[in-house]
Amino acid sequence: MILGITGVFGSGKTIVAKLFARYGYKHINADLIGHKLLNKKPIKDKLIKTFGKSILTNKKINRRKLKDIVFYNHKSLIKLNRIIHPAIIKEIKSIIKKSIRDKPINKKLIKNKKIIVDGALLIEAKCTGLFDKLIVVKINKKEQFKRILKKEKYTKKEINNIIKSQLSQKEKLKYVDIVVDNSKDLLNTKKQVKKIIERLK
Repeated sequence: MILGITGVFGSGKTIVAKLFARYGYKHINADLIGHKLLNKKPIKDKLIKTFGKSILTNKKINRRKLKDIVFYNHKSLIKLNRIIHPAIIKEIKSIIKKSIRDKPINKKLIKNKKIIVDGALLIEAKCTGLFDKLIVVKINKKEQFKRILKKEKYTKKEINNIIKSQLSQKEKLKYVDIVVDNSKDLLNTKKQVKKIIERLK
């Protein structure tokens, strides 16, 4: 069973993915893959060509400098996503393939292998076909902004630009197989995940 899990910025999809990991699902985090790929060729060359050498520190891509460009400019964020998404999807496919084959192959093992891929833009990147089920983590707008601002990592302008670069929650829910409502406390979310696990058995 290969699950995809997505949601709007600040929905808590990674937290929910980690809850699935407690039930034996291998957790693949698309954001972390993206961070690792920034300094790989030809990604690095494309980023320099698109955004200039000012994004470099000691000849490496500086994520903070890149963030300062793309999170304040909606069009630049879209350009970044177009460069990095194909490489992320390719890496995800590679990890899934390796995970399925990390033990002696037989049909039962492949069918029962449990993987969850966590990514904010799985729908936008058109890779939902990789998954047996797509989970959307939803959240009410008030709680969404409250949680993002609590981390003190983003300004309101950055938050709004990131949200603009993604499909709305309403649009994401059109693609969904399973919904997790993460608007309340963690205990409530844990109960929902447990019920989903039981249904998927």
